[in-house]
Amino acid sequence: PVPPDGGWGWMVVFGAFVSIGFAYAFPKGLAIFFKEIQDFFGTSYSEVAWISSIMLATTYGAGPISSILVNRYGSRPVVMFGGLLCGVGMISAAFCTSILQLYICVGFITGFGLALNLQPSVIIIGKYFLKRRPIANGLAMAGSPVMLCTLAPLNQFLFDNFGWRGSFLILGAILLNCCVAGALFRPIGAGTASVKPQVTEEGKDALKEKITEGVMEMSSPTNDCMENKTEEEGGKDCCEKINKYLDFSLFKHRGFLIYLIGNVLMFLGFFAPIVFLAPYAKHTGIDEYSAAFLLSILAIVDMVARPATGIIANSKWVRPRIQYFFSFAIAFNGTCHLLCPLASSYTGLIVYSSFYGLAFGMVCAMLFETLMDLVGAARFTSAVGLVTIAECCTILLGPPIGGTLIDTFGDYKYMFIKCGAVMVLAGAFLFIMNYYNYRILAKEEKERKTKEEDPKSVRTENEGRNSWSKDITQVGPELEPLREEQGGVKKEMNGT
Repeated sequence: PVPPDGGWGWMVVFGAFVSIGFAYAFPKGLAIFFKEIQDFFGTSYSEVAWISSIMLATTYGAGPISSILVNRYGSRPVVMFGGLLCGVGMISAAFCTSILQLYICVGFITGFGLALNLQPSVIIIGKYFLKRRPIANGLAMAGSPVMLCTLAPLNQFLFDNFGWRGSFLILGAILLNCCVAGALFRPIGAGTASVKPQVTEEGKDALKEKITEGVMEMSSPTNDCMENKTEEEGGKDCCEKINKYLDFSLFKHRGFLIYLIGNVLMFLGFFAPIVFLAPYAKHTGIDEYSAAFLLSILAIVDMVARPATGIIANSKWVRPRIQYFFSFAIAFNGTCHLLCPLASSYTGLIVYSSFYGLAFGMVCAMLFETLMDLVGAARFTSAVGLVTIAECCTILLGPPIGGTLIDTFGDYKYMFIKCGAVMVLAGAFLFIMNYYNYRILAKEEKERKTKEEDPKSVRTENEGRNSWSKDITQVGPELEPLREEQGGVKKEMNGT
C-alpha cells in the first residue's frame, strides 16, 4: 500500500515519540537511584552501573528478535507486549533482594521490553510516510530528549518521597503507557489473503503431484535426479523461511555494509561523553546542581535539533544526498569532543553542551532515516535488527573504555579526545565510502541504460532464446513420455 504521508500517520508518530523516548531516556534516568542502591546492597559503583549497561546492551542486542517478531506479527502487538514486559520488569525489581536480581529484572527483562518498543516504532513510520519521512523520523526521535528532561526531575521527586523501591513500582506503572502508544500503531493496508493466489498455489501443488507420479514410473536414473532436485528445493525452502523473517542477504548490499561499519565505529565514542559530562564538570570545581544543569542544556538543544534536522533533511537539496549530511553530523559531533578539553570554565562547558546537543540531535534524527534510504522500506525491518545487534557490542564497551582512560591518566581530557577522534574517523569513513558507492551506482546505471539501448545486445539475447528452444525441441525420444505426461496434466489443469 502507498504511504499516506499524513492522516493517522501523525498519531503513529506520537506513539513512536512515546516509545522511542522511553527506550532511549529510561536507562539514563535510572542513575539517580544508583547511590542508594549501592548503599543498600553494599556494592561498588561499578557493579551498580552495570544495570544501565546491561539494559542498553539488551535493548540493542535484542534487535533481531524484535525484527523477527515485527515481520511475523506486526508492530502493534510487539510494542504492546514490550510495554507489558517493561512494567513487569520494574515492578519485580521493587521486590529484589540482591544486585543479581536487579540485573535480571531491570537489565534483561526491562531492557528486552524497551527493545520491543524501539524497532517497531521506527519501522512503522516508514510504512506511513515516504515524502515526509525525514520530518516524521525527526519528530519521533525528539521523544528521547523530551523524556530525558521529564524523567530526570520526576525520578528525583519519586526518590525523595518514596525511596528506590516505591519509585520502581511507580515507574513500572508509567512504563505501561507504552502499551497505549503501541495501540496507536494501526496496521496499514491490512487485507485478507487473496483467493486467486490460493487457487494458483493449489494448482501448482496438484501439478507437482501429477508430474511426480509420472516420473516415478520412469527409469531409476531419472528418479534419482528428481529426488536430488526435491532435496535442493527443500533446502531452498528452509533458507527462504529464514530470510522471510531476517534478510541475511543484506550483507551482500554494499551500502548497508558501509553504514554498518561506520556506525559500529561511531558508537565507540557516542554515549561516553554524556555519561562523563557531569563528573567532568565536578572535576573542574563546579557544584553539583550547575553540573546537572549542563545535561538539561544538552537535552533542550537536542529537543529542538532533531525536528529541525528532519526538516532540513527533507529539503530537495539535502534529501538526494542525505548520506553526506549524516557523515557531516558525525564528524561535527567528534569535533565538539576534541575541543571540549579547551573549555575549562563553566561558560565554556555551557558552549560545549550547546554544540554537543546540536550535533547529538543531528545524528539521532538521521540515524534510521539514512539506513532506510539505503535499503528501502521493504528490507528496513531486517536491516534494523542486524545493525542494532552489531552496535550493542561497541555501546557496551564505549563507556568502560572511557572510564579506563580516566583511571589510567587521572584526567578526563583523554576520554574526550578518544571519543572525538573515533567519531571524526567514522564520519570521514562514511563520507569517502558513500562517495565511492554513489560513483559505482551511477556507473552501473549508465551501463544498464547502454545495454538496454544497444540493439545488438537485445538481438543476441533473442538469438540465445531461439537456439535454446530449438535444442529443447530436438531432444531424444527418451523424454517423450515425460512430455506427454506433462501435457496431459496441463490439459487437465486448463480444463479445471
